[in-house]
Amino acid sequence: MSDTIRNADAAEVTRFNALATRWWDPAGEMRPLHQMNPVRVAFIAARAQLRGARCLDVGCGAGLLSEALARAGASVTGIDLALDSLAVARLHQVESGLEGIRYLHCTAEDMAASEPGAYDVVTCLEVLEHVPDPASTIAACARLLRPGGAAFFSTINRNLAAYMVTILGAEYLLGVLPRGTHDYSRYIRPSELDAWARQAGLALEELAGIEVAGKDGFRIGDSVRVNYIAHCRRVAP
Repeated sequence: MSDTIRNADAAEVTRFNALATRWWDPAGEMRPLHQMNPVRVAFIAARAQLRGARCLDVGCGAGLLSEALARAGASVTGIDLALDSLAVARLHQVESGLEGIRYLHCTAEDMAASEPGAYDVVTCLEVLEHVPDPASTIAACARLLRPGGAAFFSTINRNLAAYMVTILGAEYLLGVLPRGTHDYSRYIRPSELDAWARQAGLALEELAGIEVAGKDGFRIGDSVRVNYIAHCRRVAP
């Protein structure tokens, strides 16, 4: 697989590499992802058949979502550009005794060129706000799906409420996330995601909020003011 880095921010890759060894610490910097993960997996499993499915996890990091999808019975490919994160993902896979996961160092665009239409399910969660060209990532995800396949995107809305919660609150006041985790200018309105998805041949099936539920958890809700998740379907050509 090509190691050519396209549609990537080198500073973001470096930052995620620095977090690699702490990715699986549920009380560390990745605590919000650990709290979100069961909710995200349940949302996906309720809308796509995972057992026996071929799944691609775009921006897999150290494998938190990839392992959950594999436990649900999917054959999973996880891709990322942070080599240290991938090394941790492979090590944790061995420690977990999980089979059926392969990890590759490449972009979604690389995969779309080599394995078009190869997947039943593509996930791209908490990734779009970290890439320079999210429309390109969405288009690549669409090309990777078989007709009728399901794509799932989660990201952060661009408005004052989202800024207050994710940057001012989580990063600066509460210290839940490291400062600099997010760039407000890269947040994505649902209308923008929908437009890019439609241009790529994806039909938006459902849009839901990922809402804080107490201090230690999240839930799926109706409000998309801050974090949200989208379920899209690959339209048959």
